Amino acid sequence: MRRKIALVTGGFTGESVVSLKSAAVVEKFIDQSRYELFKVIISKGNWHHINGKGDQIPVDLNDFSILVDGQKISFDGVFNILHGSPGEDGKLAGYFDMIGLPYTTCDALTSAITMNKGYTKAIVQEIPELHVAKSLQLFANTPANHQEILEKLRLPYFVKPNNGGSSIGMSKVKSEQDLQDALDQAFREDNQVLVEEFVSGREFSIGVFKSKGKITVLPATEIVSSKEFFDFEAKYTPGVTEEITPGRMDEREVNRVSKIAKSVYEKLNCKGAVRMDYFLEKDTGNFYFIEINTVPGQTETSLISQQVKAIGKPIQEFYTELIEEMF
Repeated sequence: MRRKIALVTGGFTGESVVSLKSAAVVEKFIDQSRYELFKVIISKGNWHHINGKGDQIPVDLNDFSILVDGQKISFDGVFNILHGSPGEDGKLAGYFDMIGLPYTTCDALTSAITMNKGYTKAIVQEIPELHVAKSLQLFANTPANHQEILEKLRLPYFVKPNNGGSSIGMSKVKSEQDLQDALDQAFREDNQVLVEEFVSGREFSIGVFKSKGKITVLPATEIVSSKEFFDFEAKYTPGVTEEITPGRMDEREVNRVSKIAKSVYEKLNCKGAVRMDYFLEKDTGNFYFIEINTVPGQTETSLISQQVKAIGKPIQEFYTELIEEMF
C-alpha cells in the first residue's frame, strides 16, 4: 500500500514563487509507485489541496487532513518544500510536531535558529577551520546604527535581512553614502538586519543530507556571477550566473569543506537536505560561513539538484531517501 505524502508548498513571503516551482519538480520526479502525493498549498488564511477538477479542498487544521470525494485523507508524512515562512522558520515544524506528523526537514528549533543568520553564525563560529565575517546584528533602524557600523566594521559591507531568503532585500555597500539606503531596504523586509564585512573570495554552495542515518556531503557548486554578488536576479535569471558543479577546489580543499559541512550539519542538528553557502577567501584559503538553507530549492536547475546528479544519483532516488528518513 502506497504511503500518503503531503507535498507542502507556497508560503507567506516572496519566496512562494520559488517554492511552487520546486514543488512542481518534486511532483514530477517522486516515485508514484511508492507514494500517493497530495500537493498542499499554504498561504495566509488559506491552506488547501487542489483536486483533479481544479477545486480547492480545505485542510482540516485539527489533524492536517483533507476530504477527497467524501473520503478523509490522513497523511503518513510531509515533504516540506515551502521556502521562507512558515515552512523554513520552524512554525510549520512546530505544528507538525504537536499533531505527531513526520516531515522531511529540520525540527522547529533548528529551523527557527537557522532562519536567523546572526544566531546561526554565533553557533557555528567555534567549528574548527570555519570562519565567520565580522558583523553587527541590528534590531531597529535608528540613526545610531549608522555611526556604530562605521566605527566597528570596515567597508565594504553586505547588508541583509536577518531572517530572509533568496537574497531579497540584500545590498552591497561600498561607501558611507550608500549605507542608509541599504539599511532602509533591508528593514523593509525584516525587523532585524545583519551588516557584515565583505570577504574577498570565491562563493560556493554545498548540499548535505542524511539517509539511513548516514550524513552525505555533496560536491560543492561554485557561483560565478556577472553581477557583484549572488542576489535574487543572479539566482533566478538564466544566464546571469555560471554555476560550476563540482566547484573548482583542489583535493585538500574538498576534504576540508566536506568535514566542515558535516560538522555544521551535526552542530545545528539538521535533518533532511540542507545547503550551506560559503566563501573561499582569496588570499588565505580560509572558509567563511555565509548561511545555511534548511529548505533549499528543488527546481531542475537548482544547486542541490545539480549536486545530486554530479554523484550519479537519480533525483527520484534522492527524494525517496529523504522521505524514508523521516519514518
